Amino acid sequence: MAARKDTNRVLVGDCVDIMGAMDEASVDMVFADPPYNLQLAGKLLRPNNTPVDGVEEDWDRFDGFKAYDRFTADWLGAARRVLKPDGTLWVIGSYHNIFRVGAILQDLGFWILNDVIWLKTNPMPNFRGRRFTNAHETMIWCARDKGSRYLFNYQAMKELNDEVQMRSDWLLPLCTGPERLRVNGRKAHPTQKPEALLHRVILASTEVDDLVLDPFFGSGTTGAVAKKLGRRYIGIEKDPGYARLARERLGKIRRAADDALLGTPNKRAQPRIPFGWLVERGMLAPGTVLTDSRRRHVARVSADGTLVTDGFRGSIHKAGAHVQKAPACNGWQFWHTDVKGELVPIDVYRQKLRVELR
Repeated sequence: MAARKDTNRVLVGDCVDIMGAMDEASVDMVFADPPYNLQLAGKLLRPNNTPVDGVEEDWDRFDGFKAYDRFTADWLGAARRVLKPDGTLWVIGSYHNIFRVGAILQDLGFWILNDVIWLKTNPMPNFRGRRFTNAHETMIWCARDKGSRYLFNYQAMKELNDEVQMRSDWLLPLCTGPERLRVNGRKAHPTQKPEALLHRVILASTEVDDLVLDPFFGSGTTGAVAKKLGRRYIGIEKDPGYARLARERLGKIRRAADDALLGTPNKRAQPRIPFGWLVERGMLAPGTVLTDSRRRHVARVSADGTLVTDGFRGSIHKAGAHVQKAPACNGWQFWHTDVKGELVPIDVYRQKLRVELR
């Protein structure tokens, strides 16, 4: 079922049954937003006695924790079967269910990589005033197995975060405004997730044309973001009304025309360029003077690609560490050459050679 012709579809039915009919090890990533088992007793009212539009649907009702645990183990087991050996799974929940889900994940053999906290900038207030405002949800990100060579687009996350490592606490708003789907003025789905959240999840752990599976598709946010980012998707939804809503939503979405704009190159996967190649190609001639960005340290380029500085001779990395009296150094970023009075990192020349090798 995961062949290209069978993707980008919304399938109606029980997710365990449908995943059971899919090809084994055919999915690159699973994102699951399962029922939270909120088990709310009675209607929740605001201080002005107007009802809160919460989750009251039958799909969130279970006959106790044991029934919820059986449900969780069944769908997680089915998801693990269709996940590729190096694939990953994300599951989101609240304090009502996420700890039970986490334990079952580990029991089934998944390997937890991170728990990511979604901090809501605009959480629903605690109307009864008897607890802290519940201002976050938790996502568990895990690999299929402990030894999985899973994908993590580290550089994409860093670029998304203004060149700073992405942390595991994500500050994002709830789904509101035009993005929130409505029918006759009411929320079309009570737990619609913001596209910004799925953008980060999908960009972090998939590549263009990868297959993303959502077994609790709801209003189709996972598919909407996957389509925009050039990923394939399969959505499974038990409620025909939600499935119809998702199909209508997805029919209006177009992906970017240029696949090159939908991903971030993985620096570790790029071709290795020895510094000596720059010398061979005449980009930096023997005798060229290199300095750091503040012109405090100086080194000269040798014909064999080593640097000479203060009686020391070694690679760009060892020379950089030597002059700083540091244990290590990224020489590509540390050393610069003077071009018409402006300092240019030698990494610029490495990137030019990488472009030639594509």
